[in-house]
Amino acid sequence: MPDLGKLKTPDNLRALHAEVHAWWGVIDLLDFLKESDFVMNFTDDFSTVATRENTPREVIRKRLLLVLYALGTNIGIKRVADGGRHGESEAALRATRYSFVNRDNLRKAIATLVNATLRARDEAWWGTGTACASDSKKFGSWSSNLMTEYHVRYGGHGVMIYWHVERKSVCVYSQLKSCSASEVSAMIEGVLRHCTDAAIDRQYTDTHGQSLVGFAFAHLLGFKLLPRMKRTPPTGPSRKGVALSQGLVDLGC
Repeated sequence: MPDLGKLKTPDNLRALHAEVHAWWGVIDLLDFLKESDFVMNFTDDFSTVATRENTPREVIRKRLLLVLYALGTNIGIKRVADGGRHGESEAALRATRYSFVNRDNLRKAIATLVNATLRARDEAWWGTGTACASDSKKFGSWSSNLMTEYHVRYGGHGVMIYWHVERKSVCVYSQLKSCSASEVSAMIEGVLRHCTDAAIDRQYTDTHGQSLVGFAFAHLLGFKLLPRMKRTPPTGPSRKGVALSQGLVDLGC
């Protein structure tokens, strides 16, 4: 098939975008961070690794929001420092990044936001979710990176990010892992160490969770492991069977 290139945006899609913009407008992602911190003060979970802290907390709060925005959107600290009219230099933002942003502080801040989201939900609308689903996604990286590996299935060098998402689409835990690491152990780690108020009694996984060791530990730890069974025969005719039957009919067999 020839490459068609970039196609023109359909008129109905343009009209839909215009209608959504007229109803709700556009909210900057940085405003979400700022409002979340205004309500929950999650930046207070970021403590410095230095021996003392002389900068006023309000200045640190501002710099932390800019740094988290730069890291979360992959824009980069340099572009955030050069492109905004916030009065913060690249050196100040990088110093805040090295002194305040680490794995433990990030996990505490994420737990604060997740718990606030769970408390704000009205059970009449959202229900009481006790299930969680987990899966991994490959992210490409340079081959010289110490953590990167060549992925046999997806091809190319990279790392894997393993996510735990509860029933109503809130990520409760994420972890960095190599391409050859066990996803069963990553699944169990997320259930045990998510550090949020989410109650997980059912864990859904892809076919990687179909392991006798995984079932054994899930039973001992008190939650149900519900992986997708790849080799389970379908209850009705499969797609391959239907396609084969149609092909035989077309051939006059």
